[in-house]
Amino acid sequence: MNPAVGVVALVVVSVATAVIGFYGLRISRTTGDFYVASRTVRPWWNASAIGGEYLSAASFLGVAGLILLSGTDALWFPVGYTAGYLMLLLFVAAPLRRSGAYTIPDFTEARLDSRAVRRVTSLVVVVVGWLYIVPQLHGAALTIRITTGLPPWVGSAAVVIVVCLTVVAGGMRSITFVQAFQYWLKLTALAVPVLFIVFTLAGNGTAAVAPAAVNPTAMAPAGAYQNVSLLVALLFGTLGLPHVLVRFYTNPDGSSARRTTLIVLGLLSVFYLFPTAYGLAGRMFAPELARSGRADAVVLLLPGQLIGGTAGDLLSALVVAGAFAAFLSTTSGLVVSLAGVISQDVLGGGIRGFRLAAVVSAIVPLGFAVTTDSMALAGSVGLVFAFTASTVCPVLLLGIWWRGLTDTGAIAGMVTGAVLCGGAMVCGAVLGAETPFWLAQPAAWTVPAAFAVMVFASRRTKDRIPKTMTRVMTRLHTPERPLVTER
Repeated sequence: MNPAVGVVALVVVSVATAVIGFYGLRISRTTGDFYVASRTVRPWWNASAIGGEYLSAASFLGVAGLILLSGTDALWFPVGYTAGYLMLLLFVAAPLRRSGAYTIPDFTEARLDSRAVRRVTSLVVVVVGWLYIVPQLHGAALTIRITTGLPPWVGSAAVVIVVCLTVVAGGMRSITFVQAFQYWLKLTALAVPVLFIVFTLAGNGTAAVAPAAVNPTAMAPAGAYQNVSLLVALLFGTLGLPHVLVRFYTNPDGSSARRTTLIVLGLLSVFYLFPTAYGLAGRMFAPELARSGRADAVVLLLPGQLIGGTAGDLLSALVVAGAFAAFLSTTSGLVVSLAGVISQDVLGGGIRGFRLAAVVSAIVPLGFAVTTDSMALAGSVGLVFAFTASTVCPVLLLGIWWRGLTDTGAIAGMVTGAVLCGGAMVCGAVLGAETPFWLAQPAAWTVPAAFAVMVFASRRTKDRIPKTMTRVMTRLHTPERPLVTER
């Protein structure tokens, strides 16, 4: 690929993102605009924005890379990512919107009437957000290195700079426009090259090659335990992702939140057809990428390799633009959600506190990203889902649907899940290829453990069920009335 192609694509998508973000500044004036877009985002806009921020580096690059390595075994990833939204539709979307909260800690404090729960939830949300941002920056570093030859840190730094500018400019209102645009850019960037490849190679394809050797750090599922554990992580992890959940606070009401989720299911189902096609085409026409350890780059390299010439360069530029849209949209959603938490809990809220918190939320993971190496993108994001499923998800599900939850139980369950899953992640990082399978995919036992501890500790502390429980639960499950006072 011509290095100039990657540079031009990066510049174009960054400028487009900044322009759209600054347009949002014109209509972002209040605290509500910055935190939840004043709760006026309609379902189609919100669904496109959710698709923009949810389809991250793991979806754009990592899924195709895993399919290149592992074939149909890796299809559990797109299936799990999409099916997680069905869980959101059934159990979380409408009640969470009815809570009237700005952030997940807002919800847990109001539900359990406890500042201690709020502090623990805030800490967990920040950790989840930073863990999720790092793979996006690793993906940007990989893209820059592969397509331009520039130092990898340039890609990570470019993402952080553009995200900070757009988030600081207009908060959630601005990011909604940006992320909706980026979903459709990502879909186009994958679909158009695939169609060109199909038309160009129709009737000229070669026989499929034998599966390449699997990189053990790719965490491709192999066997019943791995499949079950991966599905647990993806299904339950989606319910606790802070950047996804905060978007439901932007809907006008609970029914809009449900419609948004239905639309998202459709958008995700269409999108994941294309990374799957890239992975299968890579197994057939570019198996050397797996053998050389460049499986995550198959989406970036395949159009230029199979099409060639000027058309190949143009298609490669489109793919690179889509890849950076993926990094930018997911990172911006995470930074918005983290800025809301940090600004309210540490900086006293307000627009100035939000902007400062946004910068902090982006700079910290940048430091981690430039000093660490990436594992396979889909695998690393899968571990973040496992951590989220073991911490945020239990307190949300039980908080919405179980009247017996107490603050002591919530804290005990979140701490248990964080220690168990976090410990498994640390062991995996230290042991590498020698990691036992039950530590490499920990969700199958860390998620049930977190739920069990939360229920057990709550039953042992029934006297701590808040007096406001009945009123709060009624508001969660009946037509709209805000639980938390608007700021």
